[in-house]
Amino acid sequence: MERLESGEGVLAGIGSTPLIELSNVVPPGSARILAKLEWANPTGSMKDRMAAAAIQGAEERGDLVPGDTVVEYTAGTTGISLALVCAAKGYGLHVVFSDAFSPEKRRTMEALGAIVESVPSDQGRITEQLIKAMISRAGELSAQPSHWACDQLNNRDAVTGYLALGEEIWQQSDGRVDAFVQSVGTAHSIHGAARALRTHLPEVRVVAVEPAESAVLSGGPTGSHRIEGIGIGFLPPLWEPDQVDSIELVSSADAMAMSRRLAREEGIFAGTSSGGNVIAALRVAEELGPDATVVTVMVDSGFRYLSTGLYG
Repeated sequence: MERLESGEGVLAGIGSTPLIELSNVVPPGSARILAKLEWANPTGSMKDRMAAAAIQGAEERGDLVPGDTVVEYTAGTTGISLALVCAAKGYGLHVVFSDAFSPEKRRTMEALGAIVESVPSDQGRITEQLIKAMISRAGELSAQPSHWACDQLNNRDAVTGYLALGEEIWQQSDGRVDAFVQSVGTAHSIHGAARALRTHLPEVRVVAVEPAESAVLSGGPTGSHRIEGIGIGFLPPLWEPDQVDSIELVSSADAMAMSRRLAREEGIFAGTSSGGNVIAALRVAEELGPDATVVTVMVDSGFRYLSTGLYG
C-alpha cells in the first residue's frame, strides 16, 4: 500500500492504519460501520498525514530550508504531528496553543522539542474569538526571519496528505463504501479522503460532522463547545460545501458519551471527535440499512484526554 514520500525513519510509519468493523454499538438492522484507526499513526492521530504533506510541499517549493522554524496555531493534534515531522527533519517549531485544550497535548509537543506558547481562553471554552486570536499571534511569529507559517487552515498541501486515507479505505473495504462520515476542523481530511474515494465511486455519500453548539457549516450561529480539534466557529477557508452531501450536528455531551462507550464496549480508546463521528455514522447507518457500509474515522487516541472531563 502506498505511503507518503516523506523520507526515512519514523515518517515511514505514517499511514496504512487498520480498518475495523464496529460490533457492539451498532444496532441490528443498520448498515455495518467500519472505523479507520488513525491513532495507529506514529503520534496517535490522523494529523501525521497532513503534517508530513505540508512540510514536504514547503520543502519542494523552497519555502522551508534547513535551519528554519515552522510556526503553527493548533488545538494540539496538528502541533504534535508537526513536532514529530520537525524533529525528524531537523526544523524548529513554535506553536501557538491555548489552555482550552488538553495539557497532555502541550507536554507532548514540548517533549518533541517544540516551543509552546498559550493564548488564554474564556474559562476553557473553544470559541471563534479564541481561534482567531491564536491565528493572529501565529501570524506575528511567522513574520520573523527564517520562520515559515504552516497556516493549516489555508494550507492546500494538507489536503493531499489525506488522499492516501481515502485510497486505503477503498482498498481495505474491498471497494464497499456507501458513505464516508468525518468531522470538520480545517476540512482537509474530509475533502482529501472523499476526493480519493470518488475516483472509484463518484456517488459515494459524504457526510460532515460539526458540533451542535457551533453549527456554522449548517448556517447556524457560532458558539462554544468541548469537541477538541473541530468546530472552529467560522467557515474554514478551504471548506467546499458542494463536495459534501449532508451535515450532521452532534452535541459535545453526546460525542463524549459515545467516546466512553467505544472504550468500554468496543475497546476503542479515542478522543471526543471520534465519538462524534460514530454518533453521526450511526444515524447514516440506520438510514441506509443493513446492506450498506458506512466508514468513519477514529481521529486520535484517548491518551490525550485523560486529564480532561472525557474519561474522568
